[in-house]
Amino acid sequence: MEIIPAIDQLQGKCVRLNQGNYDKVTSFNSDPVEQSQIWEQQGAKRLHLVDLDGAKTGEPINDQIIKEIIKAISIPIQIGGGIRNIDRAQELFSLGIERIILGTVAIENPKIVKSLSNLYPKKIAVGIDAKKGMVATRGWLKDSKITSVELTKRLNELELAAIISTDISTDGTLNGPNIQALKEITSISNNPVIASGGIGSISDLISLKDLENEGMVGIIVGRAIYDGSIDLKEALSTLKNLNIQDSFARNDGYIV
Repeated sequence: MEIIPAIDQLQGKCVRLNQGNYDKVTSFNSDPVEQSQIWEQQGAKRLHLVDLDGAKTGEPINDQIIKEIIKAISIPIQIGGGIRNIDRAQELFSLGIERIILGTVAIENPKIVKSLSNLYPKKIAVGIDAKKGMVATRGWLKDSKITSVELTKRLNELELAAIISTDISTDGTLNGPNIQALKEITSISNNPVIASGGIGSISDLISLKDLENEGMVGIIVGRAIYDGSIDLKEALSTLKNLNIQDSFARNDGYIV
């Protein structure tokens, strides 16, 4: 299971929102490029990049910073925020982005998700961001009339890289993930699932490790690694050791 550090860009800065509220912004680094290098140096194998300006407006405001991050690091990048048509997705792929995350368009124009997943199998992820089980769009500013469970089921026919499941009520709070909601999503999804929202301690990461056998492949961590609640190196080491222990147990004491 991957631990994926997040960089959320807003007005050129590396920030975190509290429960998706654009009026509750904490800035952690004025240089997202430098921050991406820090996470790579600390052992991250993938970067989760969110264009909050793009998510809110649908416009590619932060493209210059995105290009600089791509050049500055060697690990693969998954990016979301304001990607609402095929041309925009293809533009980002051409820059060197490894995985595209679609959100709003999965509700407003699901044909685009299907087309892109056919063009780029296992390269498209869908972010399902929910408030009390209902999917939110437009940078979490607009509520839809579809549940996260229903949307997950609709996506089962597609060959996606992952479903990224975020409980908005926990995001940025450090109060722990919504385990029950994640169990529900992993139980019905044919696609791999990545957890996001509320991770505040290494014990939270360990609690999600139990869902790996249900199809969870990654955990996105944001605020906790910025304010020191989680040390990224320690977290990566902890999960690595758990993987070794699991392998040891599966093979009756012999690691093969």
